Amino acid sequence: MAEELSRGAKKIQDALSALGAAFEVVELPDSTRTAVDAARAVGCAVDQIAKSIVFRTVGGKQPVMVIASGAHRIDERKVAAIIGEAIEKADPDFVKEKTGFSIGGVPPVGHAAAIPVIIDEDLLKHGEIWAAAGTPHSVFKISAESLVRITRGNVKPVA
Repeated sequence: MAEELSRGAKKIQDALSALGAAFEVVELPDSTRTAVDAARAVGCAVDQIAKSIVFRTVGGKQPVMVIASGAHRIDERKVAAIIGEAIEKADPDFVKEKTGFSIGGVPPVGHAAAIPVIIDEDLLKHGEIWAAAGTPHSVFKISAESLVRITRGNVKPVA
């Protein structure tokens, strides 16, 4: 771990610690903004990257986070069926407002407010995965089971 984490990465390290999770946030010189970038930076397969994508319900304008394998495209119809309401892609301002983080560094925990989480069932196929940690240069390694536990995520097929 870097001697001193940036503000966004430290916020996630603190959130993980508060959850009783002993995971270490690392900041990297290379970008982790996309799943491909992150996989390249940490030396893993793209499907081991847990990308956090925020959607907005059409009717209620509420956030919903889907954490999916970096190798998958999220099927919005499946997500809508799971939550019982149509969804749309959230714009960057909405994502920042609801999570406290900008697209490209949105972590699975430590958000500005509680957000319902759906986790791609395919992530559970991996012994370890990597998730964003608040900045486009920070990540942390976690097991899929631990990710489900700390997010209280609903595991479903979403790809």
